[in-house]
Amino acid sequence: MVSDSTEYSFRLKDSLIGAQMLFVAFGALVLVPLLTGLDPNVALFTAGAGTLIFQLVTKRQVPIFLASSFAFIAPIIHGVATWGVAATMGGLVAAGMLYVLLGGLIKVQGTQILDRVLPAIVTGPVIMVIGLGLAPVAVFMAIGKSGDGSIELFARQDALVVSMISLTATIAASLFGRGVIRLVPIMCGIVAGYIAALAYGMVDFTKVAEAAWFSMPNFVTPEFNIEAIIFIVPVAIAPAIEHVGDVLAISSVTGKNYIDKPGVHRTMMGDGVATMFASFLGGPPNTTYSEVTGAVALTRSFNPGIMTWAAITAILLAFVGKLGALLHTIPTPVMGGIMILLFGAIAVVGMNSLVRAQLDLMEPRNLAIMAMILVFGIGGMAFHAGEFSIKGIGLAGIVGVVLNLILPRTSHKKAQ
Repeated sequence: MVSDSTEYSFRLKDSLIGAQMLFVAFGALVLVPLLTGLDPNVALFTAGAGTLIFQLVTKRQVPIFLASSFAFIAPIIHGVATWGVAATMGGLVAAGMLYVLLGGLIKVQGTQILDRVLPAIVTGPVIMVIGLGLAPVAVFMAIGKSGDGSIELFARQDALVVSMISLTATIAASLFGRGVIRLVPIMCGIVAGYIAALAYGMVDFTKVAEAAWFSMPNFVTPEFNIEAIIFIVPVAIAPAIEHVGDVLAISSVTGKNYIDKPGVHRTMMGDGVATMFASFLGGPPNTTYSEVTGAVALTRSFNPGIMTWAAITAILLAFVGKLGALLHTIPTPVMGGIMILLFGAIAVVGMNSLVRAQLDLMEPRNLAIMAMILVFGIGGMAFHAGEFSIKGIGLAGIVGVVLNLILPRTSHKKAQ
């Protein structure tokens, strides 16, 4: 029989490991709200609560941490600028519902339904559009301007130095880092860039001094705008496919088959319900974090209870007002340097999915689907009907799915 002191020791150890897991995810978790204008404290709360919801849906069997999804950065930025935060949240609630519906479809039809409806020839280019479409934002911020390039916030030369230090540190950590350092390249880039920004006098601590130590996060309730919903929902196509890959990855690390038990339909639904919950409070959509999967592999901490502690830590930090204020002091060049690598990496992930699928991109059917997704998405093609309009990533995703379903397949080729 385990003594009370031994049980306490185990719980203390698990809580410390859980806090370490949150540290691994922290840089990426807060980067999304900082880039999109959302509240990082809300993102911390919804990441923690979303992870607990995921555990509830999956019967607490999978050691996964959920937090801010990079795939939605571009649509959130556009949505906030076009319809406001509340309407953007309504679109993200609908995106979470798509995950839930896909989970139900997988339960009935099996995972092969994703290969038929959302094959690599659709999801690969959509992921590329997400990354490449954000390239101008990264460059503008790296040279000291606002994300749309309309306002110069810092001197160009100073901003370039800071952003390149941030970029170099991120790359160096990912290439040469060992242990935990290799798992937190974004955090390393933020710290290095922040120190450089301090040297150039770019950081203002006024709001940190004014902020309360403990305060409620700035929760936002959603509004449902049909244009925002149709624009944002198709973006969920790409991360839905990536979700299956993430579940396979954690299965490989732990040696357990989570595809069958608790089942990828449950993990997909857990992701969807967590995203819906986050959107109802004004947080970014949730997704499974590969950084944390890497930390699980490194520490050999396979107990899902550890993610419970990571989630509780995130929820507690969400109420630290000075933490949110401190995060808001990070200058745009620091984030711009990281974004250059990050958005390029998203595009490369899309290309890599095409390479792994061994597709002949010059085959007329594949060429047509990929060409239209890329040009419609990056070029900003838009369709209007009265006050309704759809463009960009949302239009590209819909076009890709429709073309894949209606274009005839070459008979002598294997169906994609």
